[in-house]
Amino acid sequence: MYAIEIKDLVKNYNGFLAVDNISLKIKRGEIYGLLGPNGAGKSTTINILSGLLKQTSGEIKINGVDVSKSMKGQNKVLGLVPQDIALYKSFTAEENLKFFGELYGLRGKKLKERVDSALEFTGLTDVRKKISKEFSGGMLRRLNIACALVHRPEILIMDEPTVGIDPQSRNHILNSVRELNKKGVTIIYTTHYMEEVEAICTEIGIIDHGKLIVNGTKEELKNLVCDKKKLIVSLQDIKSLDINTILNINGVVDVDFCENEIIISSNKEANNLEDIIKTLNSSNSEIINIKYEEVNLEQVFLTLTGRTLRE
Repeated sequence: MYAIEIKDLVKNYNGFLAVDNISLKIKRGEIYGLLGPNGAGKSTTINILSGLLKQTSGEIKINGVDVSKSMKGQNKVLGLVPQDIALYKSFTAEENLKFFGELYGLRGKKLKERVDSALEFTGLTDVRKKISKEFSGGMLRRLNIACALVHRPEILIMDEPTVGIDPQSRNHILNSVRELNKKGVTIIYTTHYMEEVEAICTEIGIIDHGKLIVNGTKEELKNLVCDKKKLIVSLQDIKSLDINTILNINGVVDVDFCENEIIISSNKEANNLEDIIKTLNSSNSEIINIKYEEVNLEQVFLTLTGRTLRE
């Protein structure tokens, strides 16, 4: 069974199509990265999924239950970490957690246990009695997460949870995401930081102009935009090389030079590394370094959308 199933989702704002027939499925236990430039329809999709907005049309299933008409009964399954801090700054960390826990029907001993657990998980136990307006940005982000976790949701939606915080807090949050996922929580994660997606997401969807333009694993997405592999070789003396001997190697399609480096492009399926090394060694030019150029998610994103995430 899928944790989330979205079919033909549409959101129309007075003639503006913010979400245009999006369909996607998110497996249970997934850390699903939902990416898109600003204004692409990503936040609207998340707000519909979490029940903050009503779709114009389309079907949404959560754990197999159709919630297209009403989210009643599903709120306890979902947890939302909004991009904007949603806390009462005049409350202590503990008071904020108690407030949100009570909204989910928690009372008495169970409420206390959940509050204690959420504080411990986010590393805020020692500041539980501190007024949250005195917190640093990183601590506020962690408390924001704690409030979304206090009722122990099966599915957690995290909308840019690391914006504007220090590296230590970011690292703590990413480790927390991994730990939650190990416990079986399905996570939908949006971010402007591609290194975070590389580090934690098991599957990725990219939205642009209201449409889901691609969906798959990191490797599947990288394969979509790159049909060749590039080998970069640093040499002691590049002048002695004969380009034709390299071009004659099976699978090689192009050769380029950059200072003391030679860049050899081959078909992806070609298994020709040994032949390339032999050919270079025979030229009497010492190999200093050799590596394959890695395609990263930033390149994938820019290729598919033509826009940066912060545009």
